[in-house]
Amino acid sequence: MRNRRRFLQMLSSLPFLGGLSSYVLPQSRGSRDLLAELGVPTIINAAGTYTMFTATLMWPEVVRAIEATSRSFVRLEELHDAVGKRIASLLGSEAAMVTSGAAGALTVGTAACMTGTDKDRILRIPDTTGMKNEVIIQKSHRFPYDHAVRNCGVRLIEVETREELESAINDRTALLLFLNKAENAGQIKMKEWIEVGRRYSIPTFNDAAADVPPVENLTRYVAMGFDLVTFSGGKGIRGPQSAGLLLGRQDLIEAARLNTLPHSDTLGRGLKVNKEEMVGMLVALECYLEHDHEADWRSWQGWAEKIATAARSIDGVEAEVFVPEIANAVPHVRVKWDSNRIPETPFQIAGRLREGEPSIEVVPQGERADHLQISTWTLQPAEVEIVARRLREVLAY
Repeated sequence: MRNRRRFLQMLSSLPFLGGLSSYVLPQSRGSRDLLAELGVPTIINAAGTYTMFTATLMWPEVVRAIEATSRSFVRLEELHDAVGKRIASLLGSEAAMVTSGAAGALTVGTAACMTGTDKDRILRIPDTTGMKNEVIIQKSHRFPYDHAVRNCGVRLIEVETREELESAINDRTALLLFLNKAENAGQIKMKEWIEVGRRYSIPTFNDAAADVPPVENLTRYVAMGFDLVTFSGGKGIRGPQSAGLLLGRQDLIEAARLNTLPHSDTLGRGLKVNKEEMVGMLVALECYLEHDHEADWRSWQGWAEKIATAARSIDGVEAEVFVPEIANAVPHVRVKWDSNRIPETPFQIAGRLREGEPSIEVVPQGERADHLQISTWTLQPAEVEIVARRLREVLAY
């Protein structure tokens, strides 16, 4: 009840949304099992917050926020202003906006660095004639989602050393792009990346999509000096899967807003974020900031130990609990086995888990996909024993 009262108080304090607080949530009249109607089976997600497995489960407060917000019309720009201001104040950022996921943030954030608030440039992009149209990135930081940056018509310039970075900067350089989870892979670390950006007055952008938890990361990278930072909304924060956060400099957030909805003739017009997602993302952030993260950690650690113990009970199997140093930094289980004793590949074992009842998703990992990785933070308490039992069954070849 405390959370519900707090949620309604929050809505009433938002400009132009005060009327929502007078609504009373309706009593349930019985719910349809739409997934069953559609013939779509549910799964146990032991893989993690992958989009293909529908990422996260939203906080109940977020679901209620989405329902309540759906009952009224607002001026979208006014809601954008109000939600962005609230998020910025929570995270110590000059400005903020809700985006269509971290990928959407990459596109509109890059566009902002190229166009500023120049209306002619906003209309022309991805025709970059007369604009800065090069984005510098470390070779080890290239990743599939940099396509969202290339959508803006830019050319990615790969570098490996600081000397190469400084040599690559010229009057066409729009942005220095940094992939947070690749911090240890590149020679140029984030503090040095920021330093170079400041020295040459080039914006720096950190893609930290999967980098909460820990909760401190939500404020860390802006405080370090990155000009733009993005986080996925549908991972650790447990907001709408199709939403994300873009934090950073006031002028760049203003320019990013001009490059997307509700402005019609813009590169980011299709990257729509509706009013329900905006409010839902704000409520998810508030829930996440107030949550007992230590209790979560204790649960995840205990679950990982239980699954690892079950796997190790099979001869020839090794299982260890580990926490990735960067990105998805929660307890995982790494499972390997002697192929002479268990003549199946990680893909085959993952397939047997998928085809069983209930269906369980895990992900083969390693340079040659030589082991299975099991995540705990997308599990529900009742599912832990099921995963442990089924893993033991499929490994007992």
